[in-house]
Amino acid sequence: MKEFSQEAEQVMIERFGKDTIISLATTENATPYVRYVNAYYENGAFYVITHALSNKMKHIKDNPVVAIAGEWFTAHGNGVCLGYFGKKENCVIAEKLKKVFAEWIDNGHTDFNDENTIILRVELTDGLLLSHGTRYEF
Repeated sequence: MKEFSQEAEQVMIERFGKDTIISLATTENATPYVRYVNAYYENGAFYVITHALSNKMKHIKDNPVVAIAGEWFTAHGNGVCLGYFGKKENCVIAEKLKKVFAEWIDNGHTDFNDENTIILRVELTDGLLLSHGTRYEF
């Protein structure tokens, strides 16, 4: 990925460096599927807590290329399964996600004892960000 300018990265952090809703699109047999997900942005990637057996993860396993859209932002990326939320290698990002998603993370919907509770990282490859009349492409 071509990196954001420092100014664009600051806009990304302000806009998406918290619990935010984005649209995530995947494909299966050339048919697009889109859904809203809670996501957190950091260093050129969005992070999502999800279930390993969900349709989105089945689609990403077959074709990791995804599209996302958020507030005045659209991009493509590669979906990467980081595996079980509770595994040692995920402890740093998992702790951040627990804080970012604190408002809803313990509502009973997410089972952290289930090894199918995973972290999806969407590594951005290209996109367009608009902010106060400025257009940033990467």
